[in-house]
Amino acid sequence: MLLATAPGVAAAVEPLDTFNFSVGTYVSRLDTQVRADGEITGGTSVDLRRDLGLDVNGSIAFARLSWRPFARHEFGVSYFSDGMDSERRLERDIDFEDHVYRAAATVRAEYDVDAIEAWYTWWAFSSANWALGPRLGVTWYRIGLGLSLQLDVDGNPVGSGGLEDTFRGDLPAPTLGASWRWTPAEDWRIAADAGWLSTEINNIEGTVGYARLGLEWHPWQHAGLMLDYQYTDLRASTERQHFTGHLQMRDEGLRFGVVVRY
Repeated sequence: MLLATAPGVAAAVEPLDTFNFSVGTYVSRLDTQVRADGEITGGTSVDLRRDLGLDVNGSIAFARLSWRPFARHEFGVSYFSDGMDSERRLERDIDFEDHVYRAAATVRAEYDVDAIEAWYTWWAFSSANWALGPRLGVTWYRIGLGLSLQLDVDGNPVGSGGLEDTFRGDLPAPTLGASWRWTPAEDWRIAADAGWLSTEINNIEGTVGYARLGLEWHPWQHAGLMLDYQYTDLRASTERQHFTGHLQMRDEGLRFGVVVRY
């Protein structure tokens, strides 16, 4: 009894926390293809890695917060941001919003993405070492892509007034699925979330799939370590005044961080 209540000794972790905050590193792989149609012609499907040389693999910071104000109701939010740029000599023509960037020309590309995820879970079923319930989530992506011509097909520098295009837009990605928590041992917890949805919102028609599998180790009463794998697959088409086209994005990677819980 004295050992169980002594300071610094880990208490048995429960399936659900009232408050949970994690921060750490997200080792991500972001595969993106985008097509920007013009008023006259359809655009070229551009692979950011293959066509523009954008290195979308890397380590970025993330933060995640959840709060369970009532026994069966949990709310959460997470955030990450990434950005990159490159210069590349094109291997094929690219048609972007009625502007054609010719093969053998050199372009500068800039890409950035901010992702804010919010979710609600109703823990409909629970016991001493597990909990299960439906989950409603939405990730709001803010995406920016810029192209500018640097050298023409003969290798000559392009001055001001050359080809340049910029796209910035917000893309909501809702999912409907389930969440599961399990504590197989005193200091360990396994977490799994999954969801899918095909819908149309604000002239954006899309299909989203999401999955996360995580492991937490809590050697201390209110702190621990976490490792999880996250996968999101997003396919969206839009016909809006400022942008008409198609986006396909797959975001996956490992997250490692520190957890504070109560």
